Amino acid sequence: MIIGSAGHIDHGKTSLVQKLTGVDTDRLKEEKARGISIDLGFAYLDGPDGTTLGFVDVPGHERFIHNMLAGATGIDFVLLVVAADDGVMPQTREHLAIVDLLGISEGVVALTKSDIADEGQREKAANEVRALLAPTALSDIPIMPVSSITGEGIEDLRIYLMEAAKRHVARSRSGGFQLTVDRCFTLAGAGTVVTGTVISGSVSVDDRVIVSPSGLSARVRSIHAQNRLTKTGVAGDRCALNLVGDKITKDAISRGEIVQSPELYGPTERIDTILRVLPSETKPIAQWMPVRLHHGAAEVSARIVLLGDEPLAPGGEGRVQLVLDQPIAAAIGDRFVLRDTSAQRTIGGGRFLDLRAPARKRRTPERFAQLDAHAIADHEKSLEALLGRAPFYVDLAGFARDRAILAKEMEAITAKVGVISLSGQNRVFGLSPAVWANLKRTVLATLDKFHLDNPDLPGVGLERLRMHLEPRLPAPLFSSFLQGLARQGEIALEGAWIRLRSHAVRLTPHDEALWEEIRPMIGGRERFRPPRVRDLAKIVDAAENDVRRLLKSLGRMGKLDEIAQDHFFLRETVAEMIDVLQDIVATSPDGMITVIRFRDRLDNGRKVAIQILEFFDRHGVTIRKGDFRRLNKHRLDLFRRIVPDKVDTSSGRESSPVGRPDFKSGRGREPVLGGFDSHSLPPSSRSAR
Repeated sequence: MIIGSAGHIDHGKTSLVQKLTGVDTDRLKEEKARGISIDLGFAYLDGPDGTTLGFVDVPGHERFIHNMLAGATGIDFVLLVVAADDGVMPQTREHLAIVDLLGISEGVVALTKSDIADEGQREKAANEVRALLAPTALSDIPIMPVSSITGEGIEDLRIYLMEAAKRHVARSRSGGFQLTVDRCFTLAGAGTVVTGTVISGSVSVDDRVIVSPSGLSARVRSIHAQNRLTKTGVAGDRCALNLVGDKITKDAISRGEIVQSPELYGPTERIDTILRVLPSETKPIAQWMPVRLHHGAAEVSARIVLLGDEPLAPGGEGRVQLVLDQPIAAAIGDRFVLRDTSAQRTIGGGRFLDLRAPARKRRTPERFAQLDAHAIADHEKSLEALLGRAPFYVDLAGFARDRAILAKEMEAITAKVGVISLSGQNRVFGLSPAVWANLKRTVLATLDKFHLDNPDLPGVGLERLRMHLEPRLPAPLFSSFLQGLARQGEIALEGAWIRLRSHAVRLTPHDEALWEEIRPMIGGRERFRPPRVRDLAKIVDAAENDVRRLLKSLGRMGKLDEIAQDHFFLRETVAEMIDVLQDIVATSPDGMITVIRFRDRLDNGRKVAIQILEFFDRHGVTIRKGDFRRLNKHRLDLFRRIVPDKVDTSSGRESSPVGRPDFKSGRGREPVLGGFDSHSLPPSSRSAR
């Protein structure tokens, strides 16, 4: 159990800790000279049963509240120190307010200097303390008179702390490892050492860790937990970690950073929170108000964005967004404290709700519904609630990272919730079974109606279908969803088209025979300079109109693209030419595409090269400026056959379609999604997001 002292300056916090432990926590020369605590001090007390209590002694002077906050985060139990001859003082109130905002509900009051206070003074001080504690979670803690001079009450306090440690419920050791850094120094013969409280998970010797937000990678060489050499540190321990790695030095790691499991790395600069304003504030919280954010041992400047309609009044509570000047490492549910920019007073505090808060549309009903789900502490219930709210899908890795959940724990959670997992954009997203089933029904019904209305068309374009559905999944995720339906045999994916498996548009026997003659002429070695319609008609001795009609029909089926009037290229040839453009960009000194460079690579003549590039210009694949063009990376897949990412079945229900072997990816073994209808401009990239 970690015990943190709190109280006004010169009320005897350091003397009391020294009397309890035998350790003088004032270690700085300035502290010795001035007789006050300036920075955090640490001490340990061993019990007869092997229990070790860790003490964090914090400064009481108002100028050093930021140091007090660095030590207060991570403590389990507060030792509130009040001098019997002085009673409640300003920093007593502020320290208690901070402790309450941090959610600390266990503690004891030490009524110090009892040897110089008469019975009346003691009683008066005790009454003031009880009145101060009444509205907090510490309202029922005992008040114990003590004296560091005479030793009165010291043994009783020591026994009480030991008994409290036995009753204390240790922090859960599940979750990813996180340690808040409050000190970093160099130790002779060891190297760089960081100290702090383990706030979640566990760490062992030789584990790989990352320092956030700086991103430095390190290995744990050795560990001291509760002042003892050990192989493992767990949640609730005060630990010293000896770190080694490239760029790991005393000056590279700062107070306030967090040493954590690599999979938890994800600094944030914009956080949605629930904020409680202290009643002592004289003015409401205004829009874009500057503050100092204290989280863990970190202190950064921030601005408040109100998410409600009215300013937050003193004593009130509401949701706000914090926009930080620099990133911090954090987890959903973490406590924080806000102080004014002059560091003269504490404004309020609360809990983090969402570490990936949006900069726009942050006050919509849909966003508020998401925050309701994020506010649920239970991981399973929160995930289930998020899946049932717009946008109806969840980035599973992001959910686990922001809640400090390890991969195995996340697998168990998704299995219990029944999540169906789909891959897209190199991430795994989760859908609820109900949303997945409803989306499937809607897709099949939409395709059925389209085929009834358009029996002569091969199917619906991916983007057209996606834009007509609710929920509207991101394009890569929707592609993965469709691939799953194709594996089940519900739909077919051919080139640019999606259709029901039962629907087919076939060429007539005459057209099939004509296509068999024409195809070799526009493929093979001549694929970059195929004959035009009139030339093909002469070669196969067919009517020009019949050839044109056939090729346009094949274009609607996604097999051909009409680059220029009556000039058709195979879809795979167009995809190959996009690859050529990418290679030109990669190998050219200026990274630009010119007609000459493109012509020389295809060896098809200047006129045809210009027509092809103008075709790409029309569809946004290339962007022209004068004689130069650059590639638009967001449109490179418009004319390709896209194979969605392999569906991730590591989480979710085995009974779901995604969890069955026939739902696994078969890259390259069957038709997969292509681009857009080449006869109409694709939607803007904005609509595809």
